[in-house]
Amino acid sequence: MSVQQQRLEVRGYVPELFSYLSVNEGTRKKFSMSKDQQTNHLSASEAATRIWELARKIDICMFTSWDGRVARARPLSARVSREEHAIYFLVDSDGVKNAQIENEPIVTLDWADNSAYKYVTISGKASVKNDRALITRLWETTDKAWWDDSSDPAIRVIVVQPTEGELWDSPNKLVATAKMVAAAVTGAKSDMGENAKVKL
Repeated sequence: MSVQQQRLEVRGYVPELFSYLSVNEGTRKKFSMSKDQQTNHLSASEAATRIWELARKIDICMFTSWDGRVARARPLSARVSREEHAIYFLVDSDGVKNAQIENEPIVTLDWADNSAYKYVTISGKASVKNDRALITRLWETTDKAWWDDSSDPAIRVIVVQPTEGELWDSPNKLVATAKMVAAAVTGAKSDMGENAKVKL
């Protein structure tokens, strides 16, 4: 099994694709999701709504901040509120990301649902707050894995005010795989779903 075949198997594609991928380099390139394979039939309002929906549904995101030298990312559970135009994260008071945000408040949040081929990225301005009422309101049972209760004085809340977002909203894996097989056989470009970038 070639390296390309191993990568495809890990990503969940069916083994039958191997015969198509081994034809030639041009055929293999057809399976990369290019800009030409993404369409945008959504209005700005529809795209923004979909971005907020996917962010809330997927929940865990990679929260990326800047340490002055390189970008630093870590997974965090997001409490998404479009009504308040904010995304919240409960964190510990001594987290290094807090200091990074103080120095450079622009952050990037990335959500990925690999099983459904849906991806969202949001950029915005972050701040770290010690708002006890807000922390209590955001508290969830799963937070007990890190703190005893919402009254723990070590809890802080990161508030991100989104400025722009982008989504890649593709068909489910079965449909996407079928489209890729058809594209490899016919040479035609496959429509791999929606791609839209909007102000939030």
